[in-house]
Amino acid sequence: MLKLTDTQSLILSRAATRPGNLAMPLPDGLHGAAAKKVVTMMTDRGWLEEVDVDLRKGEPLWRETGDGHGTTLVATASGLEAIGIEPVVAQVTAAVRKARTQKAAPSASDTSAQRAGTKQAQVIEMLQRPDGASLKEIVAATAWLPHTARAVISSALKKRLGLPITSQKEQGRGTVYRLPSA
Repeated sequence: MLKLTDTQSLILSRAATRPGNLAMPLPDGLHGAAAKKVVTMMTDRGWLEEVDVDLRKGEPLWRETGDGHGTTLVATASGLEAIGIEPVVAQVTAAVRKARTQKAAPSASDTSAQRAGTKQAQVIEMLQRPDGASLKEIVAATAWLPHTARAVISSALKKRLGLPITSQKEQGRGTVYRLPSA
């Protein structure tokens, strides 16, 4: 069995009792450079792992990576083995955690990710038409300002939902946005 410090064994044993083997929050009194040193040593040995976290869900944060994203710490299978937890149990909990974090991006035809009747769903329907939808048409249909319509297309639809929206300037219509039908 490996020789762990009291702090390391405390972090790992607490992580073993938490859902998803979360190592956060760290023990009271462990802050700043001392916390960074302990966590760096444990990640180098493969006992802890940094995983992406959704700050909007209030998940515990280890460090912020910018743009509203951050990472948290979870105990790995080898970390749990280091404190004497059976390898099979450690592997099962690690597999469950990885399965939860691997989400497929919804496709244009995936309407389960959309609530019916919303303005966003209306815009998606307009973009799926063979002739697409111009910015003026989207503004008229939703009563949004032009900058709001552009923001929804670039942020909510392209980035968050991962939809392959194309844009093209057409004579007489201006910028026309299209979403290829699946």
